[in-house]
Amino acid sequence: MPDHSEIKRLVIVGGGTAGWMTAAFLTRFFSPHQTTITLIESADISTVGVGEATIPPIRAFNHSLGIDEAEFMRATQATFKLGIEFCGWREPGHSYMHPFGYTGAKINGHSFHPFWIRARQMGQGHAFADYSLNTLAAYAGKFDWPSADPASPKSTLAYAYHFDAGLYAAYMRRLSESRGVQRLEATITKAKRNVEDGGIDTLCFSDGREVAGDFFFDCSGFRALLIGEAMNVPFEDWSNHLPANRAVAIPSGRSEDIKPYTQSTAQSAGWHWRIPLQHRTGNGYVYASDFISDEAAAASLIQALDTPPRADPRVLKFTTGRRQAFWVKNCLAIGLSGGFLEPLESTSIHLIQNALTRLSTVFPTRRIDGVSARLYNRVMSEEFETIRDFLIFHYHVNGRHGEPMWDYLRHMSIPPSLAEKIDLFCERGLTSFPNQTVFQEENWMSVMLGQGLVPQTFDPLVGGVPEAGMLAALKQIHQTCLQALSEMPAHTVALKTAQRT
Repeated sequence: MPDHSEIKRLVIVGGGTAGWMTAAFLTRFFSPHQTTITLIESADISTVGVGEATIPPIRAFNHSLGIDEAEFMRATQATFKLGIEFCGWREPGHSYMHPFGYTGAKINGHSFHPFWIRARQMGQGHAFADYSLNTLAAYAGKFDWPSADPASPKSTLAYAYHFDAGLYAAYMRRLSESRGVQRLEATITKAKRNVEDGGIDTLCFSDGREVAGDFFFDCSGFRALLIGEAMNVPFEDWSNHLPANRAVAIPSGRSEDIKPYTQSTAQSAGWHWRIPLQHRTGNGYVYASDFISDEAAAASLIQALDTPPRADPRVLKFTTGRRQAFWVKNCLAIGLSGGFLEPLESTSIHLIQNALTRLSTVFPTRRIDGVSARLYNRVMSEEFETIRDFLIFHYHVNGRHGEPMWDYLRHMSIPPSLAEKIDLFCERGLTSFPNQTVFQEENWMSVMLGQGLVPQTFDPLVGGVPEAGMLAALKQIHQTCLQALSEMPAHTVALKTAQRT
């Protein structure tokens, strides 16, 4: 039998969102009387602070830590998020919503989507988005919590949050320290590796101190102090498909119109984000430096602000891609140290959460657990690649002609895994793909339609349903959505309700 007593000292390198989420997550499983959890961070090293917009799985993560939603929202200045609006991605002047939640309802036990495609080919029915309660509520500035009653149209709702990433990290720190996590203020200069098994034994600090551990988490951000510098794991560069390599961010004043969704607006060399919080608005421009200068990008963003700026522009440089392995020996990379995918679909914090959730199913049985590491690396690699494909799709299928970056993206070669997805949708409207994790049938359908793809046909199994019955079902679903929408409170009212809960 494996000796589980081998792992008694867990060491986290780096604070910020990744480090403190990791610390909080580990307190679910380990008592401070049996296993020590130590987090090392330096005040001299700033954190990136990405991830102010999230996706629905964050709710399950918070719930697993016993976090009260009202307390969390007050502490992080959070607002509710029902989806992401993409402006100008298909072509200038066009916009669409990528909503959370389920669109439509099953008809005769079959998925809604092929019925909708069949009806539209007949020239009948409404736009796909008109059957999404999340989309209708987002544009109406409304919000409500999902219903537990599967017969209720509100059971199709799903939501996430916009929050201040710095405040979220601070919240996770308070939670972690209250549960026994030890924080050390120090600057790491070297990681000593074991000459026999190649694992990490000790971390050396600039002041001469050392800390030993049995298992190490690299949450050091782009520096990748352990996984990159100490373990020498190569980085796989994906910038040939996702050429954006910089972002400029500027916080601005609080908006009076706190929309319950993120906005992503295409620009000549990338895209602007707008994230409404309770106390301010988050703004940024993700761009490719081959097509615009840092100064021009900052000027473009400042011109687009709808409230006064609260700080000077801050430029972040990055390379899209991932480490060839996330877990090597007794070192596991979490967050930016393991890889980076631009925040187009708000996946930065999700990838931290997913890395931890996956780890909980294959936590090492010993200090060096190669079997578990191989499984973990395969699963996490697939997760990164499926998100990569989803992001590439937004850029590749575009109608922004005459702009060098967009022209390049439209004509570039794409991964075979994405090409297959596009073929399946165009041929038969299929969006249920293998290895779907965070982005599933609903997500692909909304974005593929939003970017202008049109299926040639639909699932033949729905063709046997009588036309009149199908159209009546579609009409009823739409009317039910409108009725539910009329009963929903305004987003601002829901925020006040959440604060009082």
